[in-house]
Amino acid sequence: MINLIDKLHKTNNLDYDELVFILDHIEESGKDYLIEKAHETRMKIYGDKVYMRGLIEFTNHCKRGCKYCGINASNKNVERYRLTLENILQCCDVGYNLGYRTFVLQGGEDDYYLDNMIVGVITEIKDKYPDVAVTLSIGEKSYESYEKYYKAGADRYLLRHETASRKLFERIHTNSNYDNRMECLWNLKKIGYQVGAGFMVGIPTQAKEDLAKDILFLKELEPEMVGIGPFIPHRDTIYKYEEGGTLRDTITIIALTRLFLPYSLLPATTALGTIHPLGREQGIKAGANVVMPNLSPTKVREKYSLYDGKICTGDEAAECRSCIENRIVSSGFSIDMSRGDNIKWRTRI
Repeated sequence: MINLIDKLHKTNNLDYDELVFILDHIEESGKDYLIEKAHETRMKIYGDKVYMRGLIEFTNHCKRGCKYCGINASNKNVERYRLTLENILQCCDVGYNLGYRTFVLQGGEDDYYLDNMIVGVITEIKDKYPDVAVTLSIGEKSYESYEKYYKAGADRYLLRHETASRKLFERIHTNSNYDNRMECLWNLKKIGYQVGAGFMVGIPTQAKEDLAKDILFLKELEPEMVGIGPFIPHRDTIYKYEEGGTLRDTITIIALTRLFLPYSLLPATTALGTIHPLGREQGIKAGANVVMPNLSPTKVREKYSLYDGKICTGDEAAECRSCIENRIVSSGFSIDMSRGDNIKWRTRI
C-alpha cells in the first residue's frame, strides 16, 4: 500500500487495478499516509492558502429529473424561486465589499434564463467589477451557448459529471444523457474555460470500481477544478431511505484526487460540513483548497435544497464569511480572497 501511494505521489498516476487495490484496502493500512502525501502535494503547489468564492444560488427551477436531487423537476414540494438581475447584482455588491473576487452563479437547468439574459448578467458583473472571476454552474448547454457566455466574460464553468460509469449514470438520472454530459465537459475545455467536473461518493449501488473510473476520467479530462462531495439523501426523492456517503470515504477520494491532479482546485464542500461538524476542515487537511460561502439572500437559501440538512442557510453573508474564515485559520491555514486561478492554467495564457 505504501509503495503504491509513493508511486502515485511521485508520478501522479496509477493504473486501474492499482487504484482499485488502494480503494479496497485503504482502511486497513495507509490512510494517514495517503492524507499526509496529499497535504504535502497541496502545500508544495498552493501553500496553505484556501481560496474563497462567493456562491449565488439564483434559481432552483430545474428541468432535469436527477433522482438524487431535491430540486429535480418532479418534486412538487419545492417552493421555487428566481433571482432577478438586480437581485444577483446586489449579491455581488455585498460580496465585493466583503472582499470576494470570484462569484459562482449556480442554479438548476432553468430555461427561463435565456442566453441573452445570462450574457447580460455576466456583462453587468464584468463591467462593474473587471477584476473578478465569474464562474457559471448552470448545467448542460449547447456549444454555441457556452461560447456566448465565454465571450461575454465568463471565466470558469462547473459541471459535475456525477459518475463516469454509464450504467450508474443512467440509473440515477431520468432525462439526462451520459454522452451529452461528457461532450459538454470536453466542449468547455475546447472553448477555453477553467473547467470544473466532479462526482458524488456513496451513491446507492456505487462500487469501488466506479470511483476508480471517476478518478481516471478526471485524469484524462484534466479539469482545473474538481467538486467531490458525499451523497446525502433528500426526503422528497426515491433515495430518501438510503444511507449517505461517509466522511471517511469522501476524504479518501479527495486525497487521491489531489495526488492524481496536483494543480487542481478542490472545494471542501458544504456537503462535507453537513455530514460532520468538522467535515470541511478534514477535507482541507486532505488536500482541498477552496470554500464557497453563500452570498444568496437568506430568504431563498433553504429553498435551494439539493439534499437534507444543508448547513449555512440562515447566516448573512458577512457572518458566513467570518464563520468559515475562523474555522480555516484555526485549522492552520490562511484565507486568500483573490481570484485564485488554477496555477497550471495561468501558465497557459
